[in-house]
Amino acid sequence: MKKVSFAEFGGPDVLRLVDAEEPHAGPGQVRIAVRAAGVNAVDWRIREGQFQKVRPIELPAGVGLDASGVVDEIGVGVEGVEIGDRVFGEGASTYAEFAVLSAWAAMPDGLPFEEAAGYPSVVETALRVIRQVGVRPGQTLLVSGASGGVGSAVLQIARDRGIKVIGTAGAANQDYLRGLGAIATSYGEGWAERVRRLGRVDAALDIAGSGVLRELVELTGDPQRVITIADLGAPEFGVRFSGEAGSVPEALAEAVDLIARGALHIPVEKSYTLADAAAAHIDSRAGHTRGRRVVVV
Repeated sequence: MKKVSFAEFGGPDVLRLVDAEEPHAGPGQVRIAVRAAGVNAVDWRIREGQFQKVRPIELPAGVGLDASGVVDEIGVGVEGVEIGDRVFGEGASTYAEFAVLSAWAAMPDGLPFEEAAGYPSVVETALRVIRQVGVRPGQTLLVSGASGGVGSAVLQIARDRGIKVIGTAGAANQDYLRGLGAIATSYGEGWAERVRRLGRVDAALDIAGSGVLRELVELTGDPQRVITIADLGAPEFGVRFSGEAGSVPEALAEAVDLIARGALHIPVEKSYTLADAAAAHIDSRAGHTRGRRVVVV
């Protein structure tokens, strides 16, 4: 099968499309014929070696966590799924023609494979950080870097829970944020003062890692009311870095409910082939995403 892999840490040029042995489902797992794989910031952060001190991996390594596809192999002990089922979920080395998933859910009716691949990690992350930051219905949550996948999920989940959201993004994405129910404002010089004029901020999330933690702490008045998923310098400001995933099956179940109720929709901004994985990483690292990027197999 074809698979995207890297044998050394570095820039996107270390990615190679290689011939590899097909993986097989172990106990508690399923294998899918991949139709699409989600492109996440963690993919290129791992490729760059940013997490080697905390989550070391052996090289060569595959790329990708999220995928959608058709079940074609079922591991021992797995119930409730059959060969041929359309599923989306989380696994390993998903930029490939076949991948093993350790957590999955049946895709809601009518959901395209491309869109489905964009949900697993971002919904889990969104649910986790909303819970960790402790924001409640009726309060105001500030989301810095709100137009990407995780931000899009946070805005919609918060809205569904009765939480007011202020989102920052580039000028081109202001209407997109408003369409997701947020009060939108642009980042750049003077952004913190623009947020202050919008009212009290009870909690804040840093999605983009763009060096805004000091301002987020000032806006909330308490570093414990700020969570980042992208700034490794968080301890300097007393801010928590959220990197350990919670229950992915529970997150997928909630994602299915939200999608089925029409409360969650994250558009696919751009799709790539396996051969274009490096371009997907370049674009993801550049930011300014509106929704999700996916690799289509």
